[in-house]
Amino acid sequence: SSSYPLSGPTHQHFSYSLCLAVEMLRSPAAALLRRLAPRLTGCSGGAGSSTRQSLPPYISSSSSFLARFSSTPTSPPPPSSVGARDDEAEDDKLQGSSSDSGARLSISVDRAGLYSPPEHSHEPSSDSDLVKHLKSIIKFRSGPISIAEYMEEVLTNPQSGYYMNRDVFGESGDFITSPEVSQMFGELIGVWAMCLWEQMGKPEKVNLIELGPGRGTLLADLLRGSAKFVNFTKALNINLVECSPTLQKVQYNTLKCEDESVGDEKRTVSKLCGAPVYWHASLVQVPSGFPTIIVAHEFFDALPIHQFQKGSRGWCEKMVDLAGDSSFRFVLSPQPTASLIFLSKRCQWASAEELEKVEQIEVCPKAMEITEQIADRISSDGGGALIIDYGKNGIVSDSLQAIRKHKFVHILDDPGSADLSAYVDFAAIKHSAMEASGLHCIMNSYCLFVLFMAWQAFLTRLVSVVIFADDISVHGPMTQSQLLGSLGINFRVEALMQNCDEKQAESLRTGYWRLVGDGEAPFWEGPDDQTPIGMGSRYLAMAIVNKKQGSPVPF
Repeated sequence: SSSYPLSGPTHQHFSYSLCLAVEMLRSPAAALLRRLAPRLTGCSGGAGSSTRQSLPPYISSSSSFLARFSSTPTSPPPPSSVGARDDEAEDDKLQGSSSDSGARLSISVDRAGLYSPPEHSHEPSSDSDLVKHLKSIIKFRSGPISIAEYMEEVLTNPQSGYYMNRDVFGESGDFITSPEVSQMFGELIGVWAMCLWEQMGKPEKVNLIELGPGRGTLLADLLRGSAKFVNFTKALNINLVECSPTLQKVQYNTLKCEDESVGDEKRTVSKLCGAPVYWHASLVQVPSGFPTIIVAHEFFDALPIHQFQKGSRGWCEKMVDLAGDSSFRFVLSPQPTASLIFLSKRCQWASAEELEKVEQIEVCPKAMEITEQIADRISSDGGGALIIDYGKNGIVSDSLQAIRKHKFVHILDDPGSADLSAYVDFAAIKHSAMEASGLHCIMNSYCLFVLFMAWQAFLTRLVSVVIFADDISVHGPMTQSQLLGSLGINFRVEALMQNCDEKQAESLRTGYWRLVGDGEAPFWEGPDDQTPIGMGSRYLAMAIVNKKQGSPVPF
């Protein structure tokens, strides 16, 4: 007999249907129909018709579809009820009385060829949960994902993101930031914040916001350094924008926080200054209405970027895909992507000469968006923002990097185990702030809005200059060395050196060089692999302030 290859759920469903059909043929109703069949035939076929009704074609013994699956006859299961035994007796009687009309129909099912899948039909994988998640996204979309999406998943995936479940800072982590180098950094940022507060007219309440506070070291040093300025610390509402639950706990401890009851409500207070402390997942969640001081140190460099490469088809987005061996690889997008709109916007801010020199461009839409939020808040509430990060005051070409245990590694190597960051485009931040300021003023002036719509071509540049001058102003960038030098780091290090032992003095000299130096420290006499590297010129600082307050110190 012929056979059909069946396997899996389809085969199981068919087997169930076949068994059901056999039971139906054995049921009392089927027996009744068989007993009535000769009578019905006699009525319709005339006196000369045979008294035995043959089986319909689809269940006949000679051409049955079921016969295709027959092999050797098997004994039927014992009847399960009296009705079933009566049916079989009736069947035997009918077939016995007409044995000369044909052989008895026998149906059997050969299950020898059924497919039985193992409990696990694939080899165990050593991939991490994050790697499996990334691969599933790429496979589900049947194509690559952007570098921006790759970065966002690697760094902030709620379950397995790099920042979400661990403390990655300091000597025992993967990298060291300026606040971890020396207490002087946080203290001098506190000087800048107090100067801005005085320029605002010493308001009784002010929102002090830090974006991406890390361990909270910068803010802790800021509060300790300003503790003697009681009016300033009394005015503070501290707001930390942090998405990592693990780092929130670290910040809670670093700021010496305690929970206390105020009436029927509970709040968290830092015992360093007595100011209330709040955590938020994003800047837009921070309540508005008070003058604002924003600090963003090494925050923008961790925001997801898009990379574009110039080719024969023009600008193509660089993306992450899976190779034949299921490893990650970089590819160029086969067709235009939606993020090209951000590339177009960035190119409008660049000169033709600047664009001719680059073959790759990095664009960070998230940085543009957050800068616009900062500008809107400063425009409406007053105050200012200080942004410090490593970057360039112009187009950034190919700066994406991965760092694990203080060493550079491949960007696609073991996602989630290394920090990913890219140079900050300070020119794009400046243009984003200016455009947000211009749009804010336009929306608040109906007459100017009408003029803008009527004379768009003429007023576009005028709006970005004149309106900007009446709303917010952007200052810088200047190098970190210039910023800290102007805020008094030289005087501070001399004061600290007067009351320390030799070991502490060496630590101060090393920290000072890392903050303001350029390249390797010339005074270092220790191991070569521990030579302090200066960040003074690699890191840039930019300020965005409300124009009414004047230029911020020291810009």
